[in-house]
Amino acid sequence: MKINWNYPTSVWVGENRINDLFIGCETLKIKKPLFVTDKDLVDLPMVKNFFSKFKQSFEKVPIFSNFSGNPNGENVEEGVLVFKKNKCDGVIAFGGGSGLDVGKAIAFMSGQSRPIWDFEDIGDYWKRADSNKIAPIIAVPTTAGTGSETGRATVIVNKKTGIKKIIFHPKILPSVVIIDPCLTIDLSPRLTAATGMDALAHNLEAFCAPGFHPMADGIALEGMRLIKKSLLTAVTDGKNITARLDMMVAASMGSTAFQKGLGAIHSLSHPVNAQFNIHHGLSNAIFMPYVLTFNKEDIEKKIVLICNYLNIEKNFNSFIDWIMKLRKDLKIPHKLSEVLDEKKFDLNKFSQMALDDPSTGTNPKKLSKSDMKVMYEHSLLGKLF
Repeated sequence: MKINWNYPTSVWVGENRINDLFIGCETLKIKKPLFVTDKDLVDLPMVKNFFSKFKQSFEKVPIFSNFSGNPNGENVEEGVLVFKKNKCDGVIAFGGGSGLDVGKAIAFMSGQSRPIWDFEDIGDYWKRADSNKIAPIIAVPTTAGTGSETGRATVIVNKKTGIKKIIFHPKILPSVVIIDPCLTIDLSPRLTAATGMDALAHNLEAFCAPGFHPMADGIALEGMRLIKKSLLTAVTDGKNITARLDMMVAASMGSTAFQKGLGAIHSLSHPVNAQFNIHHGLSNAIFMPYVLTFNKEDIEKKIVLICNYLNIEKNFNSFIDWIMKLRKDLKIPHKLSEVLDEKKFDLNKFSQMALDDPSTGTNPKKLSKSDMKVMYEHSLLGKLF
């Protein structure tokens, strides 16, 4: 057996650790950072107040924010132009999944001559990149969901095909991560719920993925425990710092754990995110029980182990009941048809896209296009197996 395990980077955790961002730049010898955050964050008072202080330590700090959820390749290209125009030497990726993914992609593509799609997470495509020309990255998450801050990939939509692509390189992993729960205090209950379910999907699918990776399994279990303990509190009492910190750490843990693999929850989600611009965490939450019940035969023993750790009655149905109650308490829609126009949903097209998604390969149960159709149909109807 020969297996490679990769684990995260320097992670600075605690209240008001955002104030150490300049130290992070000094540590990585970044003198001309590009500050990357999405258009929904850039004008918030919290960001404006912090940025006005931070930029005083530098001669100039350009901002790139011309993107929002589900960013595409053109957004990255525009950001690279801003990076080069200002002769930047590093990237501060600030925000939720979109801000972190775009920031990481800009740092990566700033030194490459090939199109970003040439570095899709297929085989050893990442070796096509010039590793010496990847700019250093500091990641500052402001949500507790994607865990992109501890990931070695970025997810970008190819507008020409309408497909989300996973771009991978080991050096896309940020060199410094700042986890400051104070940055998530103003996150709305709706987004707290959706991003929290995204973190749960990452930990859950990683634990259920096949393969030998006890380190990932242990991290995924504890990530799920933190989510069970704190997600509802973070939604109902957004100023609870302990709950906010638990959720941020659980998100980073999910991203760390899912190097082991993901599964059909993500396979079904990615096409819907790209084509209908539905929040990724929300779609993961919707698909979760349908995928779990479809995979039951292959994951039941692992689900019982999760139940044991989470202090849930030790059987598969009890776990599904917990997921269903959690979704209800978080006001997550039960059916996919509640968040998109079913008439515009091409079942054949989306089933093929889901089958082709990289996450499909590590689903516990080998999948076919017809399997994807069944799970989509059940999620549209709200019918569990």
